[in-house]
Amino acid sequence: MAWREMTLTGWGRVHQARSRAARPERLSELQRALKGAEGTVAGVGAGRSYGDVGLNGGGSALLTTRLDRFLSFDEATGELVAEPGVTWRDLLDTFLPRGYLAPVTPGTAFATLGGGVANDVHGKNQETAGSLGDHVNWLDILTASGEVVRASRDQNADMFRATVGGIGLTGIVTGISLTMARVPGNTALVHSRRLPDLDSTLAALMEPRPGQPYTVAWVDALAGGRELGRGILEAAGPADGFVPEKQAKSLAMPLDLPGFVLGKAGVRAFNALYWRRVSAAGSEARVPWRKFLYPLDAILHWNRMYGRQGFHQFQCVVPHAGGPYAIRRLLEAFGRAGRGSFLAVLKAMGRPGPGDLSFAMPGLTLAVDIPNRPGVEELLRELEHITLDAGGRVYLAKDSALTPDAFRAMYPDLPRFRETLRRWDPEGRFETDLARRLRIREGA
Repeated sequence: MAWREMTLTGWGRVHQARSRAARPERLSELQRALKGAEGTVAGVGAGRSYGDVGLNGGGSALLTTRLDRFLSFDEATGELVAEPGVTWRDLLDTFLPRGYLAPVTPGTAFATLGGGVANDVHGKNQETAGSLGDHVNWLDILTASGEVVRASRDQNADMFRATVGGIGLTGIVTGISLTMARVPGNTALVHSRRLPDLDSTLAALMEPRPGQPYTVAWVDALAGGRELGRGILEAAGPADGFVPEKQAKSLAMPLDLPGFVLGKAGVRAFNALYWRRVSAAGSEARVPWRKFLYPLDAILHWNRMYGRQGFHQFQCVVPHAGGPYAIRRLLEAFGRAGRGSFLAVLKAMGRPGPGDLSFAMPGLTLAVDIPNRPGVEELLRELEHITLDAGGRVYLAKDSALTPDAFRAMYPDLPRFRETLRRWDPEGRFETDLARRLRIREGA
């Protein structure tokens, strides 16, 4: 197995780490690489986590993107068995023409299934479909001992709970059994409407929508006063029939944009225009699933728009009780700081994730990109405190600045997670920069 020194970077481009890396193509190679790895080890997928969750500075990195095979598929039940390097783009290209769609998807099709399991990702249909772990039947996991074990809700259940959402600390997922969802066509029927303020945005987000399981609201993170929280709601459901899909050419961000492009005045102006693009009366359109689920994938390397300094993405979930007040406080904090970007998304969540460190819980989740500029640490700390006050938590897949004390308060099943690590990895072989920053293994 060939090893080489590599600098790996989170998608936000704020955190990076120098590691000794290998890229196995078979399970046997992965096992040999784990045996020959020096120091601590981290499994690394497509690098689409925003902060330092997939980094392991000074240690070893096992890149799983070439472990990307479909192992089996049952047309009758929709059960797919795949390797961890399979991406949501692979799923869409292969199975949508056959009438199947991934039951849950993150906001980019370039993420891998292994990374999706490690972060227990969710999508625009979390309120009704839950998170990825809710659709996983079993996992094969390469453990610190070099053994591959199968974990499910009934077999090695502690390992299953710790691996789903466990940010790679239990081992490296080598096989995933996932139940795909049937769809009647390759498009979604999307209803869009403009909303004038936070109260109306939240009310629209929480309306019952039979046949429209996908709901998401874009919000203007810099609007204030009576316009605070104004947004655009999209609600969608599967449309019948298969129609020819034009293969749009992907654009690419050719260079790092200078900082002034995303200055406060420019973002305010863009947000105002973007909000007005949809009428208050609303509109309806038939949209390819690819375009609806992954709008940012149309621009390759879009993270370069934040310049060389990169950006943070803050995402939290707050319980329904007190949630609207907490979301208002968060948006007011962005407004005072003038740090929000044009990427701010509000969704509803309906059930907790199945993992010890799963992010999801019933409530409201807000995600906002924040350019990495002087003073951003103070803003992130304020957002952390507001989330804590509301009884919420921060999403580890996006995190780059959470404190250890806040992490412990936000994730009450941490003691059980640590107990599982003690059993399966007593020497702490699997580790990441995020785990060290948050002191996740303390006491494990």
